Amino acid sequence: MDFVNSSGNIVRVALDVPVATLFDYRASEVTPDDIGRRVVVPFGNKTAVAVIIACTHRSEIPPARLKSVLKVLRDETGFSHHDLKLFKFASDYYHHPLGAVVMSALPGRLRQSERAPRARKPALARQHCGASLSNATPTPAPQLTAEQAAAVAGICENLETFQPHLLLGVAGSGKTEVYLHAIAAVLARRRQALVMVPEIALTPQLESLVRARFPGTPTASLHSGLNEAERLAHWRDAHSGNARIVLGTRLAVFAPMPELGILIVDEEHDASFKQAEGFRYSARDLAVVRARQRNVPVVLGSATPALETYHNAITGRYALHTLSRRIAAPAPSIECLDTRAERAVDGLSTRLLQALRASHARGEQALVFINRRGFAPVLTCRSCGWVSGCHRCAAQLVLHLKDRQLRCHHCGHQTPLPAACPQCGNQDLSPVGQGTQRVEAALARELAPARVLRIDRDSTRRRNAWAAMRQRIEQREVDILVGTQILAKGHDFPHLNLVGVLNADSMLYSADFRAPEQLFALLSQVAGRAGRGTTQGTVLIQSEFPGHPLYEALKRHDYRAFADNLLAERRQAGFPPFVHQALLRAEAPRLATALAFLAAAERQARRIVPTVAIYDPVPAALPRRAGRERAQLLVQSESRPRLQRFLHAWFQQLSSQRSTRARWSLDVDPLEF
Repeated sequence: MDFVNSSGNIVRVALDVPVATLFDYRASEVTPDDIGRRVVVPFGNKTAVAVIIACTHRSEIPPARLKSVLKVLRDETGFSHHDLKLFKFASDYYHHPLGAVVMSALPGRLRQSERAPRARKPALARQHCGASLSNATPTPAPQLTAEQAAAVAGICENLETFQPHLLLGVAGSGKTEVYLHAIAAVLARRRQALVMVPEIALTPQLESLVRARFPGTPTASLHSGLNEAERLAHWRDAHSGNARIVLGTRLAVFAPMPELGILIVDEEHDASFKQAEGFRYSARDLAVVRARQRNVPVVLGSATPALETYHNAITGRYALHTLSRRIAAPAPSIECLDTRAERAVDGLSTRLLQALRASHARGEQALVFINRRGFAPVLTCRSCGWVSGCHRCAAQLVLHLKDRQLRCHHCGHQTPLPAACPQCGNQDLSPVGQGTQRVEAALARELAPARVLRIDRDSTRRRNAWAAMRQRIEQREVDILVGTQILAKGHDFPHLNLVGVLNADSMLYSADFRAPEQLFALLSQVAGRAGRGTTQGTVLIQSEFPGHPLYEALKRHDYRAFADNLLAERRQAGFPPFVHQALLRAEAPRLATALAFLAAAERQARRIVPTVAIYDPVPAALPRRAGRERAQLLVQSESRPRLQRFLHAWFQQLSSQRSTRARWSLDVDPLEF
């Protein structure tokens, strides 16, 4: 039953709480113009910041029980109806509470009930954005190749209409130059541009390119590497329209931009665009939705697009633009080194060591890539068979010899390196396998006096550490880089002509159906670091399966043939993009509790009109993490609308049930199983 509030308006607000509902408050001074603004409201025995979603005169709450808004925060411009429309879509599609979605889009300081620092004047805002206020001469744009010119023309043909574009360009083909020309066209129309990259480490390089090309254009950055004051300042610049170019990682997809004219997603295939915990959204997919809502183009760029994106392009849903050649040097030569009959030195084959020595003698830089940090994946006792397992996860503790620690890369647990086997007392413990630290030590020993630099999550953890490392690389103070996939994405090292890849085989026979796609993309990115100057680079991949079809396609630089074959396999097997999936995840102190919750959820699902395929509950691939047991239940359908109708009904039932000892979440379009 609805009650009419005769004394004034009622506001319906979004609060950052884990329930799928909005909350009603009495607010006589609020008008429809305040929709999207923040308010301070009483909630329980404290106060909280909320965002007004709607104004009404009716409520299901009796007037006597309605509480009043304490304060309307009019010092900030509220979210626009465009912003709220995007939040509503994201909440509905990913089945996550609207309040949590809305509040996650606000900087931390604006989610606090105490007053946030006042907005700065535009001139100061331009300074903290990092934009140049001088009369610096813009860096002249290089002459476009025929393929680049065709791509720019296609993207800029109609900037007033929604159109998704896939820019399929090999590494070094000049995708960034296409982005810059498209941004220039949008700026000329006095609109804003949003550019997203998958990793924080890529933002400084992109910022420097943008500032050089558009020195007088205010630019803002939005990513998790900013402190709260910086994020608030940059968010305000985007929100006010002062920042004409916004650069950021996945959270930037929600940046309020009143004059948005284009969205660009670089390395669109990267899994970092999918939030893995809590609000599990895909920033790439929401960028397409946001472009459609704002009726503007969106550009998705990659050398190895996600199969879903590639399928949309070859079936005509997206416009396809191809950059098939590098701008300067030819594509690198890729060779697989057969390691079946060779005993490697700490994972390094004789051929690879010889190539690294020759590279150093020529005064060139080289990269050794291994996607595993630490010294070794596991420490073991050869006497009794003990291995360094994590007591909180179904995973091994990784040896970090430099810090004399064993660390879990899943939950963060760490413990000192034991002096002897905890099981039998044997003091002769052995590291098994290779990590970046072990490879770094081996290269320093085998290739002295070459200067070796390790770049991984451990070495770049400190603020500004990566910027300092990058400067050393550019100034040629480093001869050999050792790193993980941090180095694989989008970096341009003009003096790096040799890349060696270790341990690539580990993903060849994974149970994850996405593993071949991910491996091809990763190796293509790594290979793209070689020969970025004027000479052809060389890529040496150590493998026990050198004739594998994936490696053969990689040698030919033939993404399209690889993708076409993989799409045929996916169609036959009934995998995405030919079906649409959702995963109900559950975790509890005991696996039986999580599985019991999923079994009950399965029974509820089968009582709904059976329009989707429902699979049995099973333990997760990593069944224990941080002391919690994890399980999952998969549902899928060939029709996305049919799946969404089912999920809506199922989610309502799951949300309305009484408390359970299992924590659960719904993951729509999952990337990890």
